[in-house]
Amino acid sequence: MMDREQLFQKIDKCVNDYRNMIIETGDHVYKNPETGYREFKTSRYMVEKFRELGLECITGDNIPAVKVTVDTGRPGPGVAILGEMDSVICSAHPDSDRETGAVHACGHNAQLAALIGACAGLVKSGVLENLSGKLHFMAVPAEEYIEISYRMDLREKGIIRYLGGKPELVSRGWFDDVDISMMIHAASEGMKVGIEESGNGCLAKMIRYIGKPSHAGGAPDKGINALYAATLGLSAINAIRETFEDYETIRVHPIITKGGDIVNVIPDDVRIETYVRGKSIESILETNKKVNRALVGGAVSMGARVEIVDIPGYMPLSTAKALSRRFENIARRFVDESEIRYTGHSRGSTDMGDLSTIMPIIQPYIGGFTGSLHSDDFAITDKETAYVLAGKLLACTAADLLYGDASAAREVLENFTPTFKSKKEYIDFMDSLYVKRVYPVNDPLG
Repeated sequence: MMDREQLFQKIDKCVNDYRNMIIETGDHVYKNPETGYREFKTSRYMVEKFRELGLECITGDNIPAVKVTVDTGRPGPGVAILGEMDSVICSAHPDSDRETGAVHACGHNAQLAALIGACAGLVKSGVLENLSGKLHFMAVPAEEYIEISYRMDLREKGIIRYLGGKPELVSRGWFDDVDISMMIHAASEGMKVGIEESGNGCLAKMIRYIGKPSHAGGAPDKGINALYAATLGLSAINAIRETFEDYETIRVHPIITKGGDIVNVIPDDVRIETYVRGKSIESILETNKKVNRALVGGAVSMGARVEIVDIPGYMPLSTAKALSRRFENIARRFVDESEIRYTGHSRGSTDMGDLSTIMPIIQPYIGGFTGSLHSDDFAITDKETAYVLAGKLLACTAADLLYGDASAAREVLENFTPTFKSKKEYIDFMDSLYVKRVYPVNDPLG
């Protein structure tokens, strides 16, 4: 059996040997962006790449998803390396799709390049005979929590259960043989490698204010203005922001998706979408009550009604400390200590948070980008870092965990306490978050 140093050297060399394939993957996905649950072209492309490596895949039957499992033949935990396939929508970005506005201003194309790099480094380097357990390589859909109406339509048709890709795959059993998961995410400008500690979770909301239409010029007194009711509800949300505890990192950021039909008719149907984000499940649920009161107040003040639909978003993220330390030690082999940054708590949300409630996970950051995530100035400037180095870090971390009898992976698992004791408990909680309310039931003034 080779020692760990030899193991890492073989992986390093092998990933370099597959450099062209890795870069081709990242560039191709970048040029063909697709949003969540629409990534069928990307999914087919990833199947082709895995087959070029001599591997067979399973795919989602009615959603885009790809999974490869490599069994070492020796007992041990299952370690999954993930890459997300979806893009965001940012029409102002110069590389966005002119029809859809989709663009990989999220860096997910780099994740898929790193996924192929990690897969090649582990499968083609000859190190598998020194490992125990299973390796899983997964291209997953729909991490960006966007196009909520489209996804709710998929849910109503029975195609999906959850709006986020990883929760959906958990419900479908794709993670039943996975014990530890990891992936890498695009970093903000000026960072080579970042170590994340935790992140906000979120609850999604769809709100509909219902009024009464009438002629806006000739008979406004005969209407009930749903837009004014919505405006008052949004103002009330702003008024309660000072009640949000700073340490809970609450974020509420509504958008109006429909403000009326035509200008000379009093708006009777106004739609809003928002998230309620927070550091803990408890803070999210408590803040959601405050937000609902604010929204209802706007309706009551105008004599309108409001429908509030709560939708499970993502669980708060908590990285496994023992797993983070393993990754950090690997990172020190490839970059200088001064190039590693500790990012603490993220105010954003990801469905890696859901996985973190049932298994140990990490989601470190990788550099090679300029500009701001999800913005029109986001760009990849260093593919050697964003694509190639990212693959090496993931592959070496996975090999480190499963080396020998996989004692390192077993230690990580022994030191992990899940939020939910079982997949069923997690799914039951997620399902309980689907709630529709209509207020007021009766006009409080009679």
